[in-house]
Amino acid sequence: MRKSAQKPQNELELRRHCRESLLHRHQIEPQDDDWRTWLLLGGRGSGKTFAGAVWVDLAARNNAGMRLALVGPALHDVREVMVEGASGIKALAEPGDRPRWEAGRRRLLWENGSAAYAFSAEDPDSLRGPQFHAAWADEFCAWRRPEAVLSNLRFGLRLGSGPRLAVTTTPRPIPALRRLMVEAGTVTDRAETAANATNLSPGFLDHLNDLYGGTRLAAQELEGLVVEGEGALFKIEDLKRARGARPVELERVVVAVDPPASAHGDACGIVVVGRKGRQAFVLADRTVRGLSPGGWAAAVGKAAREFGAHEVAAEANQGGDMVRNVLNQSECPAPVILVHASRSKAARAEPVALLYEQGRVVHCDDFPALEEEMLTLGCEGGPSPDRADALVWGVSRLLLEKRSEGPRIRRL
Repeated sequence: MRKSAQKPQNELELRRHCRESLLHRHQIEPQDDDWRTWLLLGGRGSGKTFAGAVWVDLAARNNAGMRLALVGPALHDVREVMVEGASGIKALAEPGDRPRWEAGRRRLLWENGSAAYAFSAEDPDSLRGPQFHAAWADEFCAWRRPEAVLSNLRFGLRLGSGPRLAVTTTPRPIPALRRLMVEAGTVTDRAETAANATNLSPGFLDHLNDLYGGTRLAAQELEGLVVEGEGALFKIEDLKRARGARPVELERVVVAVDPPASAHGDACGIVVVGRKGRQAFVLADRTVRGLSPGGWAAAVGKAAREFGAHEVAAEANQGGDMVRNVLNQSECPAPVILVHASRSKAARAEPVALLYEQGRVVHCDDFPALEEEMLTLGCEGGPSPDRADALVWGVSRLLLEKRSEGPRIRRL
């Protein structure tokens, strides 16, 4: 939970201080000043609506004359959930201090002149024309045309020095969400329903876990994970079973790298995998985004040193010897092995997915971003699965490739 740097100096700061003391970590906006979109993925009842309402209310009260947009699946949802619901904006303030809802103009007014206007995602064109300082979009994955609505909304975020967007939703495996998650300027937070258990009915979670625990539905609706779509190679049930502890000793450790396709901006997949016997153990996901070749190469070297890697396996299709050279120049402590992709990402992932079904791969920590990418392999649409591709290279190196006796590896 974020702490106030100093004691509140006035009534507004006192209100803000008291309200934030009740928030869970996932309900507090990102502290990185560079973010443009805050994406909060949460299970049912995890406190997503409360987080969005607090964010809007504080922005309106702290900036007189602010113009905001409230976008829900339908106008009814905006009013009944986002504005007047039990966790909505009006419920945050004491009677006499609440913003006033004007039904005729579909707007919420604060005493300082700030106003939040309601829009329905069923009518993307209603967002053409208006302009705003900030916007809150709720249940994005329930919108019928999410990308059309989102693009119109963003064209209207043009007031002030740094317009921002908060998106709160229970996730679904739709391409629009997967693309939003990897956009530049997007910061993603996740929340399980269990994180807000103290504010839910007693027995609610236990009952649902008894009914749906360990299933795809529970992962999506209770844990806030983006699960597999149609045609996915990896299944959420297999990933749930894959959780386990790291062995004391490993026979071999590989840092697998999926280099970015361009010199800057794209993600570089970096996943650390170890082997003991006939099992692979996923130790870390150190994927980085937006770095120069020297930057991501340094991240690879750091991971290799931290985990005592025996080799770095880097895909060479996006740069060939350049990949090896930039890694060597960064003083990578392990030998660099270039691997070449002759098949699609999905085809390469199929035998690895089978290993997960057999229980031969163990995840030694929580890797939500990596697992969500794994669940896109084999599906239509979505961003490039850089983390998942690196994992496939690492597991393949350790469990699927035939190795000669001795310390050297010979590739034919």
